[in-house]
This record gives sequence, C-alpha cells and structure tokens, in this order.
Amino acid sequence: MFVDSHCHLNFPDYQGKLDHVLADMAANQVDRALCISTTLEEFPQVHAVALQCPNIWATVGVHPDNEGVQEPTLEDLVSRSQLPRVVGIGETGLDYYRLGERSVDDMAWQRERFRVHLRAARQTSLPLVIHTREASADTIGILKEEGQGQVTGVFHCFTETQEVARAALDLGFKISFSGILTFKNAADLREVARFVPLDRCLIETDSPYLAPVPYRGKTNSPAYVPYVAKQLAELKGCEVEEIGRITSENFAQLFSRTRA
Repeated sequence: MFVDSHCHLNFPDYQGKLDHVLADMAANQVDRALCISTTLEEFPQVHAVALQCPNIWATVGVHPDNEGVQEPTLEDLVSRSQLPRVVGIGETGLDYYRLGERSVDDMAWQRERFRVHLRAARQTSLPLVIHTREASADTIGILKEEGQGQVTGVFHCFTETQEVARAALDLGFKISFSGILTFKNAADLREVARFVPLDRCLIETDSPYLAPVPYRGKTNSPAYVPYVAKQLAELKGCEVEEIGRITSENFAQLFSRTRA
C-alpha cells in the first residue's frame, strides 16, 4: 500500500538488521522502498541492498554535503545508472546550511557537482532526487539552466516555502514529505503540504533520520512511512489508504524503471 521514496538502508544503523527491516515493512504494508546513494564509495553497498531485496531499488549520486569524497564525473553517474535496479540520479542538489566561515561563492564546487548530476539525468532520462537546504534560489536557477525542460524528479524531504514548492512544481518536479510533517513545530510545512496537489506528492522516511511522531528521536525505518501518510491524509481530508494508493502511483510514474 505504501512506498518509502527515500531511505538509506545501507547505513550502519541497519547493519545485520535488513531482514528485520523488511519484515517490519511487510507488517506495516510498506511494499517498496528506494535506497539512496550519497557517495560513489558507498554505491556498491546501496546497489547490493537493491539486488538483494526484490522490493527495493537504488539511485546513484553524491550528496552536496559530502566533501573529501570521490567527485563524480558524467561517466561515473551514467555508467552506474545502467546497472540493474538503479532507477534515479542523486541525491544531489545544494546545501548552504553549513557554510561556516565560507561564502556562497566558495561553494562553486557544489554547484558544479549539481550540474554534473543534471547532465547525467538529461543523458539517461532518469529522474533526479534533489536535496536543497538554504539554497533554493540557486537550486531552482541551475535546474532551469541545465535541465532545459528535459529533467524531472523529486524535491525530497521538502522543508522550503510554498513559493519554492510552486517553482519546483512549475518545473515538473514532485514534492516528497518526510516525518518532519508530523513535528509539532512544522505548521508552515503542513500548509505547504496542503498546497501541493496530491498527484504531485511522494512520502518518505529519510531513514535512519527524522523518525515521525510518535517515534521522534529514535532510529527511523521505512516501516514508519505510514505515519507520514496519515498526517498527509489529515491535511488533504481523505483516507490514509487513498494517500497510500496515490503516492505509490506517483512513485511508479516517476521512477518508471521500478515497473520493469
């Protein structure tokens, strides 16, 4: 019934626990999940999870926060994207939250990395998984420049404003909501969720992070994505089963390789 569109099941939190995670997913009617790559170094582990589990798929990409890792070339991304059960490019994007003493100008390397991912998405016709934090103007600007109307995907773990959501929707992207939607201090985000059309929504956990209420502060799991669906159902005034059905259809439409 439910799809977790963004998780990190290769992370150490799940070492030796994957069978338990899969059992919990089944018990909570979570049929599928997408395991997200954040470095090229970890991609073999991400891919291995997808190869091992018939209801889990993988992406290839390098997270904007990761420094001191192998910098992806276009060929790196394109070649790995052709492997079985790889269905998207990312996660990628821009993150200016941890600038420290650096300026936005100093993050040119991050913007170039994002452009490489966009070119890979254009070349492969695969969807992008976008991470953006305190960098929405540059994220949207580069998408317009490099996407050339040929790239689509999802803004994952969305926490931006309604204006940013509208810009993403105008570019053809979907919006994914995480457990943050259930947090007491997320009233503004809940208003954004009301605004985003249901046929453009995805749900996710971003496991092992951001466990929804009532598990906030604990290790997250794809099995908890129904709590995100429940909150979204309340905002949309419909049954949680309807949220499960529509967001699952949206996932299959966007990540079309999962239908194969």
